[in-house]
Parts: sequence; structure tokens; C-alpha cells
Amino acid sequence: MDSYVRKNLYAAHSTTRHEREDANADHPTPFARKKETNVAVLKHLTAPAARFGRAPYYAGALAALLALSACGGGGGEGGTGGGAASPASTPSVQADPELADMVPQEIRDQGFVKIGTDSTYPPAEYLSPDGETVVGFDVQLFNAVAAKLDLQTRWQSSAFGTIVEGVDTGKYDVGVSSFTINEERMQQVNMVSYYTVGTQWFTAEGNPENVAPDDACGKNVAVQANTIQVPDIEARSQECVDNGEQQINVSKYKGQNQATESIISGRNDAGLADMPVAVYAVEQTEGQLQTIGEQYEAAPYGAITAKDATELAEAIRAGYQSIMDDGTYTEILAEWELDGQGTLDQAEVNPSVEG
Repeated sequence: MDSYVRKNLYAAHSTTRHEREDANADHPTPFARKKETNVAVLKHLTAPAARFGRAPYYAGALAALLALSACGGGGGEGGTGGGAASPASTPSVQADPELADMVPQEIRDQGFVKIGTDSTYPPAEYLSPDGETVVGFDVQLFNAVAAKLDLQTRWQSSAFGTIVEGVDTGKYDVGVSSFTINEERMQQVNMVSYYTVGTQWFTAEGNPENVAPDDACGKNVAVQANTIQVPDIEARSQECVDNGEQQINVSKYKGQNQATESIISGRNDAGLADMPVAVYAVEQTEGQLQTIGEQYEAAPYGAITAKDATELAEAIRAGYQSIMDDGTYTEILAEWELDGQGTLDQAEVNPSVEG
């Protein structure tokens, strides 16, 4: 992975315009916290955040690439869509005829899967410099799964909060977008586990507002809407109120890039996101951000299918299991320096998670 390209990609998904922040943020009402915990099949649980390779700082990257953040998604890396070469290619994977036979006939006949993803979430899923091709470690992993099933992939960018509905209505065959597995989501869709992460807090370098995860009352905190970080921060805010302190001023953004930029610009004091995303932001904005503490409440990510698409879910599970068993899984994660934590030995459909 070329670190210079990755740095520019992060800059391309950022914006310093206050009017864009205002248009994409809102302040919700607190509600009860939903804790997510580890499942038994985890190989690594909550190791300290991994460091991504640093890149030489290029002051003009943000201005030069801002236009990319407004682009729509196209065909994914390794899929049928056009676009420039991705910064990290999926390892060569051979189709497995036995696994391919597990694919539902309707999907087999079309020869590809339509995948909904929020392509503003580096390093998991984001747009390459062509502004169309979706790349990231989530993308590489699922492309390898699809190759095992002898299927092409067609990645389609979407707002995070619309992907579950899109899968349920048939707009997408699959959703792959760093979805944390929890009971609420499993009531709507099938979820196939493939990696696990926790929540990581981050703030401006030097932590000028002295924010702490357990002492953020009265602070301004940014999160991406519809993520597990929303009930987390809202529960913390409610606890502040219950203790007679000021509530946390929570701003929810449509994209994680906008939430992160609001911290860089000083509009918000801190933010919380999935660990790889928070650490990636710190590394790619050299000297502007830092993490606070370590990740917590690790839980598995899941690829999603419609609730009645059990055959497809089982085929995807078998595909993930196959790349775990043959080393492709570890090879991909190692390229992103994510093989030292969060890896799974076993992929499962709708795994048990504790509430």
C-alpha cells in the first residue's frame, strides 16, 4: 500500500467548509446505551490500536482532491465497474467449485453481486483517486470472498443509514460497510462475521479541551450517524445529566470524514469511531489529531444479506471461512497492518452476541 496515496485519499474525503458541517450535523436526544461485547471465536480481543504507515505530508493534497468527496461510487476494485487501478489490489484467488455451488441460482445467473457501502470510511471502504472505484480492507476481503464463489462484485456507494433498507428491498444483494453485529441489526438482516473492532476516541493534538471518554460532560463530540457510537455517546450524555452535570453536545454527521474534519477545524472537541478508522485519521492528518486511551467494547463486523436470503448468507460465510483457512484473509489484513488484532478463526452467520 502506497502511504502517500492513502494520505491523499483521506484528504480527499475531508472538507473545512462550515456550511457543509452544518448541513450534515444534528443533535439527537439521549437514549439507553447498547453495549456490544466479544464473541467466543475471537483470536485477538482488544489490543492497543495498530499504527498505519506514515506518509510525507503534502500541504496541497486537501485542496487538490476535495472534489473527490462529492463523487458517487462505481464498480469496485476487482469488480465489473471501470476506474483507475486501486492503491491495494486483492490477492489472486481461485474460484472454489464446491463453494460456487452454494450460491443461489438467481445470483449465479446474474454472475455478480451488488454491494452497498458507505465509501467515506477509510481505511475500511473509501474512494480511490478516480473518484469512482471503492477500495479498502473491507473491499479486498469481500472481493476475495466473491472470487471464491466465482462471482464478480459491483460496489455502489450509499449513505450508511440506507444500506440495510437497500439490502432488505433488493437494491443491493449484500451490504459491506463496517457493520457492527448486534441483536437489533440481526432482527432486520443476516450478518456474517469476519473481523472485530472496538470504539476509539480521538481529539485534536495535545487534547486542548482535556477530553476523556469517562469525563466528557459539557464537551462537543462528533460521531457518524447510525453507527454504534451514537447510543454510546448519548448514554454518556444522559449519565452526565443524571449526575447534575452538563450534557455532552453531540453532533451527528452523515459521513465520518465530516465528523473528523469538524474536530480538525475546532468545531468539535473530540470524536469516537471504530478503532481502525480513528487511528487512520490520526496517521493521515499528521500532527493534527491524537487518540485518547484505547479501544473498548470490541465486537465483530458483519457482511449483511436480506433476512430471507439465507442461502446467500451461508455461501458468503463459506467464502470468508475459505480465505481465513488458506491465508488470504491474513495476507489482506497484514497489508493494512490490521493482522495483529481483531482477526477471526471462524466466520458465522448471525453469531451470538451478548447484550
